[in-house]
Amino acid sequence: MEIVRIGLIGCGSISDAHLQAYASNPQVRLTAVCDLNEERAQQTAEKYGIADVYGDYRELLASAEVDAVSICTWNNSHAAISIDALHAGKHVLCEKPLCKTVDEALAIEQAVRESGRVLQVGYVRRHASNIEVLKRFIDADELGELYYAKASLIRRLGNPGGWFADEERSGGGPLIDIGVHVIDLCWYLMGRPKVASVTGNTYRKLGNRSNIENFSYYQAADFDPSVNTVEDMANALIRFENGASLAVDVSFSLHARKDSSQIAVFGERGGAEIEPALSIVTERHNTILNIDPQLSTPGFDFVDSFKREINHFVDLCQGKGTNLCPVEDGVDMIRLLNAIYRSAAEGREIRLDGGE
Repeated sequence: MEIVRIGLIGCGSISDAHLQAYASNPQVRLTAVCDLNEERAQQTAEKYGIADVYGDYRELLASAEVDAVSICTWNNSHAAISIDALHAGKHVLCEKPLCKTVDEALAIEQAVRESGRVLQVGYVRRHASNIEVLKRFIDADELGELYYAKASLIRRLGNPGGWFADEERSGGGPLIDIGVHVIDLCWYLMGRPKVASVTGNTYRKLGNRSNIENFSYYQAADFDPSVNTVEDMANALIRFENGASLAVDVSFSLHARKDSSQIAVFGERGGAEIEPALSIVTERHNTILNIDPQLSTPGFDFVDSFKREINHFVDLCQGKGTNLCPVEDGVDMIRLLNAIYRSAAEGREIRLDGGE
């Protein structure tokens, strides 16, 4: 397959990141776009020179002019669209999270096996250039066994509202929306160990906070300040079967001094701060050294990371390379996220290793 013909399903804000990356890849032709709002789909098609416009994704999947699809829809539709796409013979890049429930995730995994097609989960941070550099150090055992990680993404005023704030469509708030990124990244860097147990808390105290003046923030296209059924903030302690642990806290709304992003992993022979900028810590000759790699963007480069993610997907569609974000990882992450929400709801530790 020299040219991969791409169809995009869902024209929300994240679709632009996909479309821009596809448009910059010479091995791609954007052939179709679909959205429930056909006017929005038409506008997207005109912007990117896409010939075929649909209001029903099933019609797009029936097109012989589409080899693969990006799914950029509400979380509650990821499973059905992914399964239908795979059974239609299309390769799939599904935005995170893979879906809402474990049963849905297992059904998608089964469809991947039955179809023999590629499904790549949209864990874009795995593709970042700073992570590629850090991974070389980890794979060379420079940091030793990674036994602890911590991740924090704090927004003091950043609830997008709309479908993001509707639990039925989103599956949850900051934990499943932005928390999935940092939990997955730490888990990936730690070697994807099996989860033993989780203890989590969620809080619904502040809501959309749409009454706050003099602050602008991203709002979903269907923003409605009267609708908010998701948590404002979540935290969790995740224990792995190998003894390692991960602490995480994320928020849409919090009385914090400022927005912040902090991600770090720690090993027996070294550690690394990943955000706000990559810095590797090691020991040499009885002293501690901080190594700051010289990168064009030391932190998370949104545009470049999406390009790298999309290029990887195109390679997979062409039969090249190994899937960096396979469906199995998506299943494990949904199982983990669901356990954290369950722990918060029941006020107790949830074990995933069969113990009680």
